[in-house]
Amino acid sequence: MLKRRLAPAAHRSNALHPGAWWVWALGLGTAASRTTNPLLIGLLIGVAGYVVAARRTSAPWARSYGAFVKLGLVVIGIRLVFAIVLGSPIPGTHVVVTLPEVPLPDWAKGVRIGGRVTAEGLLFALYDGIRLAGLLVCVGAANALASPSRLLKSLPGALYEVGVAVVVAMTFAPNLITDVQRLRAARRLRGRPDNGIRGLLQVGLPVLEGALERSVALAAAMDARGFGRTVPVPAGVRRATAVLTLGGLMGVCVGTYGLLTEQGASYGLPALAAGVLAALAGLRLGGRRSVRTRYRPDPWGVRAWLVAGSGIAVAALTIWSASQDFAALHPGVVPLVAPTLPLLPAAAALLGLLPAFVAPVPSEGAATPAPVPASGEPVPAPNTSPAAWRTPLSKSVPPEEPS
Repeated sequence: MLKRRLAPAAHRSNALHPGAWWVWALGLGTAASRTTNPLLIGLLIGVAGYVVAARRTSAPWARSYGAFVKLGLVVIGIRLVFAIVLGSPIPGTHVVVTLPEVPLPDWAKGVRIGGRVTAEGLLFALYDGIRLAGLLVCVGAANALASPSRLLKSLPGALYEVGVAVVVAMTFAPNLITDVQRLRAARRLRGRPDNGIRGLLQVGLPVLEGALERSVALAAAMDARGFGRTVPVPAGVRRATAVLTLGGLMGVCVGTYGLLTEQGASYGLPALAAGVLAALAGLRLGGRRSVRTRYRPDPWGVRAWLVAGSGIAVAALTIWSASQDFAALHPGVVPLVAPTLPLLPAAAALLGLLPAFVAPVPSEGAATPAPVPASGEPVPAPNTSPAAWRTPLSKSVPPEEPS
């Protein structure tokens, strides 16, 4: 009963706002960007993975988390390869291997290819790669938990057309993968090869044809719904919108840079707050030219505040801990020392587990929340089991009464 009270079953009336998932994930990503401690970053990745495993649905976008994890591993590998081939700025005394060095001209001083590869340089590259992988995994968690179509409904009117393009791009890849899997399975059932260059070419043409058909159907649907219509607004409003939006975005960039660097911590937060306010005002004015309405807008309720607040708390406590104990969050590599897990940042990272207990629990096998009638009770899902498909027609239709 307590578990159900903390995390009720998800339906349309209590579905979590997708923006809350993005705020939570960006908070974890900000915390991962402020440290190079592999133990702390690993804890943040574990927190994100646990929440994704507990709250993701069976929708196509929910399967993207594994791809982001694999991409993070690739980034770590690429960072290590660069450190081996191009060298590292970190001096070291523990030589692992000495590669043949390529002589370079005088104008390329400071750059080398090959040479000594030290353990200190490799460890520094590993820490840096793990930090980048942590950022990717946190972004992947937001992609796996937040519905792109529902996030599109929450965008301001000025960003609606850009949001449509982003959502179409995000949903194109899962559909393409589904088409490839379906066609390969059909070829295997017919005894035809589905591997190699020949199989890829024979599968690629139907996939391309299906993508073009979906594109034409999408364009027709958007044109039928009047996509792209605008309302004339005064010239002064357009100029004010442009100034506020561009100035706000510049402030957001400056503030974000300040928060992600150690030198800009003093001006980062004020610049970010001023930029966000200016950008919101510009988007509010820019939304006047967009003709659209929202059908069943997603409310930002108490659970959304808890989810978003947990991510903000993780980021704030990690930034404060970095200002208090810099060495704990950035273990040294010269000399070689084993990293330790700092207590306060680790406890702050565990706050990111709150969405796994307060966010609504998605129904088994449901890609979207179930609709809710006026009574407030969820509508039971229709019987789509294979047994129902095999039901004879004579059992489903009552016999006629004799006249």
